[in-house]
Amino acid sequence: MSKTDEQQKAILNNIPDQAWLKDADSRYILVNEAFVAACRLPEQQILNRTPVDVWPQEWGREYIDTDRRVMEQGVRLRYEERRHAEDGTLRWYDTIKTPVRNEHGDVIGSTGISRDITDRKLAEQELLESRSQLRELSAYLQSVREEERTRISRELHDELGQSLTAIRIGLGVMETQLQQDGCSADSDCSRNLQQLKHIADSTVESVQRIAADLRPLILDELGLASALDWLLESFGERSRIAVELILPPTLPVFSRDISTAIFRILQESLTNVSRHSRATSVVVELREDERDVLLKITDNGCGIDANDSRENSLGLIGMRERAFMLGGTLKIQSRKGSGTSIDVRIPKSPAGDRA
Repeated sequence: MSKTDEQQKAILNNIPDQAWLKDADSRYILVNEAFVAACRLPEQQILNRTPVDVWPQEWGREYIDTDRRVMEQGVRLRYEERRHAEDGTLRWYDTIKTPVRNEHGDVIGSTGISRDITDRKLAEQELLESRSQLRELSAYLQSVREEERTRISRELHDELGQSLTAIRIGLGVMETQLQQDGCSADSDCSRNLQQLKHIADSTVESVQRIAADLRPLILDELGLASALDWLLESFGERSRIAVELILPPTLPVFSRDISTAIFRILQESLTNVSRHSRATSVVVELREDERDVLLKITDNGCGIDANDSRENSLGLIGMRERAFMLGGTLKIQSRKGSGTSIDVRIPKSPAGDRA
């Protein structure tokens, strides 16, 4: 072995990852100790041999193919591969191959390094599983919360609303009786009664508003289109922002989960518009294609700066999660001073149900 080869070998042996040098025919010229340990062969049985002589046939052919690609294209190649260790466990490797050139720039071989990334892969897998479990939990809690909101909304509307209506009717009867008994309209008794009637009317309106905010009955009884129309009309009255709802001539009945997600995403979007955008108009378009329900919300407000923390606010994260939990996506397009557009795409059927 020449002095140059010894120096190269010393450098390779100081690399903790598997490292090697091959000639133009994919024969190993130099390998380091980590490579020898991975092959489980003596170094003498590795040098001057090709990968098919050193590794299992399937791996060897793949390694020769990647060597050929690197040398023919003259560019570095990076890829991940899986191999079983001696104990049978599956190991992951991050492999980089680079062409070797002579002083004239001609490719005369290749060099490579392969790092064991099994621990990282396992950590990534655990993280993905953890995120999946958290999303499943979030979806379950979201469902439970919607059910609870529906129950509370109905109880407010049916129980408390009816009781307040009965009180209002009773006050009206008392007013009629006082008038029949000759009590003047400007008497203390009449004024107190009027105040009570006003309080009762105001409370009824508050209960109706709170019940609708919790879960508008119109969403369950008349469908998504009517609920969106009601939501935009209410928003326009409160905010004095011009609103427009674009719907197809006929809109099919979507599942309860989809309808709820679309309604809540629009509700949160309108809240953001009223709080932050300084917009004067909002256009909402709901349509469908063969596979998805599509919602587009556009305002002409001040937009969101790329460095604005609002882009990652809990409200927007919640909107994305609602779409994601149903297999959909939510994209925000905005530039400072140019308004904001939110595009939501939700599959009409779960991903697992598709052909």
